[in-house]
Amino acid sequence: MARIAATALAALAAAGAHAQPGACTATSAPGTAALIELYTSEGCSSCPPADRWLSTLRESGFGPDRLVPLALHVDYWDYIGWRDPFAQALFSARQRELAAIHRARVVYTPQVMLAGKDYRGWSSRRFPDAVAAVNGTAARARITLALSAAGGATAGLRATASVPERKAAEDAVLYVVRYENGLSTRVERGENRGKTLHHDFVAREWWGPLALAAAGDVTFERSLDSHGLNRGGVAAFVQNRRTGEVLQALALPGCV
Repeated sequence: MARIAATALAALAAAGAHAQPGACTATSAPGTAALIELYTSEGCSSCPPADRWLSTLRESGFGPDRLVPLALHVDYWDYIGWRDPFAQALFSARQRELAAIHRARVVYTPQVMLAGKDYRGWSSRRFPDAVAAVNGTAARARITLALSAAGGATAGLRATASVPERKAAEDAVLYVVRYENGLSTRVERGENRGKTLHHDFVAREWWGPLALAAAGDVTFERSLDSHGLNRGGVAAFVQNRRTGEVLQALALPGCV
């Protein structure tokens, strides 16, 4: 019965989270989309298999209604000889913050966080079941994303989120991310010297944590450089900053 219920909620999610042709909007669904954070680095010799795995998730049947993947390149491996062009100190700090929440003693790469928690079974057959379990959980937040042509080389981004439960809203914050696909680098030094590495869902711009108002909602608006937007998109998620619980996630492929 539990599996049937989870399947039903996943079906509801598939019906509710979508990009509308022409409108370029997406709205989250009753079920929770699984946020996947891959902490990776071009200076890490064990990271390329995880990067390739992340790139295959869409073709494996995990649509935006079920799963929101993000690759967060950390900078703490830059010292060993290769400076990762996609790394940001912000992502290293976020990884350490999540580790502190869960009382983990170390951070490492490649690390996969599923719905805000360390998940080491990402390459196993258990992964689809883990995603289904997240999808079968009723969402505790509602998110909308919209992209609009602002003229010239810019696009408008609007993200809104609301958390109806007062207690859940107390520690909830919104994060908004612009990501890019189809990136590649010829690595000249370090552990991956001589390799050409390919990346998808790479976090390029990151906004948050954005606090919710007293009513339990928040709106974020931003002008984006539209160059390359159609090679990626935007994503958003609501997270409890105290526990790390992800209340909902949403992705919108670039469509302007």
